[in-house]
Amino acid sequence: MNLRKILSAGLIQIGLKSKDKNGVIEELIDLLMKTGKITDRQKALECIIEREQKMSTGIQFGIAIPHGKSDAVEEMVACIAIHKNGIDFDALDKQPSTIFIMTISPENKTGPHVQFLAEISQLLKEESSREKILNSGTPEEILEIFCG
Repeated sequence: MNLRKILSAGLIQIGLKSKDKNGVIEELIDLLMKTGKITDRQKALECIIEREQKMSTGIQFGIAIPHGKSDAVEEMVACIAIHKNGIDFDALDKQPSTIFIMTISPENKTGPHVQFLAEISQLLKEESSREKILNSGTPEEILEIFCG
């Protein structure tokens, strides 16, 4: 999968301001709205919140991957954000999350979503990659880490 077809510097935010899980989700939805990637903010927000209520998408190593399926998108969309201090995202390892990757896919498509998650998981399992992301000063630097 060519991550450059999905990600751009405009879809990366350094310095989330939220202090809780729902605030982070709303900031990420707003980032996707601002860039024209979703058509219905409320539907997109509901699909992410509904998924989080089933099971937290806070995984481990400071990573959270909130995701969902909605007809608020025509194709899979994604964005990345960094919260330097970390947020309690109910992660499996009970540690705060600092790297957030949100994806929303159309309800009737599964392939791209799974492929995207597999590809970013490969990158994020390396501690050095996570450190580079957290130490990046610009969205362009983060984009380069993800897309090479």
